[in-house]
Amino acid sequence: MTLTPYAPKAGAAMAQQTDSRAVVADRPHRKARESRTVHLDVAGMRSAPDARGARRRGRRRTVMAFVAALVLQAAVVSAADLIAVDADQQAAFGITLTSPSPAAETHTRRYPAEVAVPNRQMRVVAAPQSGVLESLLVAEGEHVSAGQALAELRSPELVDAQSQYLESLTRLELVESELARDRMLFREGVIAERRLLESQSKQRELTTLVEQRLQLLELAGFSDEDIMTLARTRRLTSRLPVRAPIAGVVLEQMVSTGQSVPAAAPLYRVAELKPLWLEIHVPVDRLAGLREGGRVLLPGEGIAGTIVTIGRMIHAQDQGVLVRAEVREGTERLRPGQFVEVQLSVAADGESWRVPLEALVRHGGDAYLFVAREGGFAALPVRVLADEESSVVVGGGLTAADRLAVSGVVALKAAWLGQAE
Repeated sequence: MTLTPYAPKAGAAMAQQTDSRAVVADRPHRKARESRTVHLDVAGMRSAPDARGARRRGRRRTVMAFVAALVLQAAVVSAADLIAVDADQQAAFGITLTSPSPAAETHTRRYPAEVAVPNRQMRVVAAPQSGVLESLLVAEGEHVSAGQALAELRSPELVDAQSQYLESLTRLELVESELARDRMLFREGVIAERRLLESQSKQRELTTLVEQRLQLLELAGFSDEDIMTLARTRRLTSRLPVRAPIAGVVLEQMVSTGQSVPAAAPLYRVAELKPLWLEIHVPVDRLAGLREGGRVLLPGEGIAGTIVTIGRMIHAQDQGVLVRAEVREGTERLRPGQFVEVQLSVAADGESWRVPLEALVRHGGDAYLFVAREGGFAALPVRVLADEESSVVVGGGLTAADRLAVSGVVALKAAWLGQAE
């Protein structure tokens, strides 16, 4: 079988070779035409009387177009900052609004505090003489008035103290009568001056002794009226009433009826419960901003107090500093020894606003609030000054007339971030 060459392939090669020669041959003519065209264009521009004006108008149109593009871009960014939300969408998202309130102070986290009675308002009632408690007239928790009898003590030593007082009083009366007679005899020249001086010395000694035994009776609980009655009637008693030194509440009863007690044994603890102290241990690194006169809040009880002292010593058990506050109103809701939770107030820096915690949005390490604007909401950046329990104190471009989204904030944040993308 005889194979013949493919004729069209040879023809195509010959045609391609012919076209290549034609292109090469045409290059000088095309270059000459291009040269003439450029030459004509340049000559035409040079010959045109307003060539420079045309170029200036072209540059002005370019600049104006660039400025218009910038203005359009700024408008787009400004429109992107506003989250468009109409009334129906606001209701569907459950968005509710609130207003910020000025914050002159911020509140710390909660600290434990112990309720205590001020030292000047506490008294321990002790047995003035040794003896047996015949009766206890009050019990723990009762209110007492100053001078009220709390207990009755039967004491043999009391009888001895009364008899010694009466004896010294009788001797003093005798010496005073002798002194009066010696003064009269000395004026008449009957006795020497030495005898008068001896009588005066005895009178001073007995006066001192009577005063001493009178003080013992007062320490035993005798009032001025009881002492005058004893001196007038000369009647001794072994029963001694124990009286309250101040008005207040019996905090503790430390004895029982029939018990034998020595002198100075504690019987009751009585205290006046208004005002009261709050003793708070605050970490040393949280003392900044605290000052005497600052407020202390008791959220659970709904009352407040005032800081009266800030300690200088750090307690070893908790590395805290004792901050003492005084509560004057609402003390009936507190009990000595009770532990409560308190918040300390710190003066706010600059213009500050308190907003609900739910209104704050955090994104990328920054904090924002969604402020109602015409046609929607705007994300306003703020500085967080203090985190409180149910609110947060912020600083920023807020006003009292602003309305903040406090619910439905998640939906607004999603729309805001989606719009930014």
